[in-house]
Amino acid sequence: MDTSIWQPILYLIGIMAFAGLNAAYLGWCERKGAGHVQRRIGPKEVGPYGLLQPLADGIKLMTKQLLVPQGVDGILFRVAPILAMIPAITSMVAIPFSPNIQARSIDLSVLLIFALASIGMMAVLIGGWASNNKYAMISATRAVSQNIAYEIPMLIMVITVVMMTGSMNLEDIAAKQQGGFWNWNIFPVAGESVAQALIMPVAFLIFFICSIAETNRAPFDMAEAESELIAGHMTEYGSMGFGLFMMGEYLNIVVGACLTTILFLGGWDCPLGLLPGVWWFLLKIYILIFTFIWIRWTYPRTQIYKLLNLSWKVLIPFSLGILLLTAIFIKVEGFLI
Repeated sequence: MDTSIWQPILYLIGIMAFAGLNAAYLGWCERKGAGHVQRRIGPKEVGPYGLLQPLADGIKLMTKQLLVPQGVDGILFRVAPILAMIPAITSMVAIPFSPNIQARSIDLSVLLIFALASIGMMAVLIGGWASNNKYAMISATRAVSQNIAYEIPMLIMVITVVMMTGSMNLEDIAAKQQGGFWNWNIFPVAGESVAQALIMPVAFLIFFICSIAETNRAPFDMAEAESELIAGHMTEYGSMGFGLFMMGEYLNIVVGACLTTILFLGGWDCPLGLLPGVWWFLLKIYILIFTFIWIRWTYPRTQIYKLLNLSWKVLIPFSLGILLLTAIFIKVEGFLI
């Protein structure tokens, strides 16, 4: 049997299954997490502990009629939910879950993922514009301004990691952090360079904050501010149009957690040697996803001008300073990690 044909097919099936399970059950985790944080129960009726609730929700969304409101741009209205979903799934192709589990090794995988993330943001803009709804349009403009503001410091932090590792391949970046948690980019005890010791913890914090903002999660969910904009850019969507938007949002959270794990937390490296690499990688990303959920249901939504000021007046100057210091350290000390 020709493995050159079946290998990409099996990887495609695996990616689709992984994406579908995460999109379904992260919604369940979100609702259960919100219930426990707010002293409620959350889903409990459909299946034990409500574990079949995502299946029931999926059946409900797929059986409901897809309505296209009068006065909308029909083509763009239908295209927007697909644009929200496809880039997130495609990004999973470049994610190395372990040295041997990766759909495709791409030399510029960092650049590819951020290019696809930009396409995903276009889905919000197109959905808001095509809906012919003032609330959806305000949501779209907010989302674009937020995306521009927080993508700048996020990319600068990625450039910092790329400068220190000398590669834009996610597999190479993770491989250079193997050998124990003291080699992870987040920790100041690595000792291989002064730049890593002084800069990388701050870089991790900035990157993580930007990840929350880029995925439109509270307290940065101004594009979906229910108290102001009903459902934001999804106001006019129902059935699977709404479902695709929500699945894209949860998959973007998974991609953001994977990037954070690879860039700063050692990728599949297991400091204790107790788990195979892929399981350790999954453990890290789900801890980060739990943190996403925890933050959402703990902190109140901020205001739009405070959100933008945080990026333009605080995060961007700090990130530029970190980038400059990294360049100076690498040049003076001659370290290339």
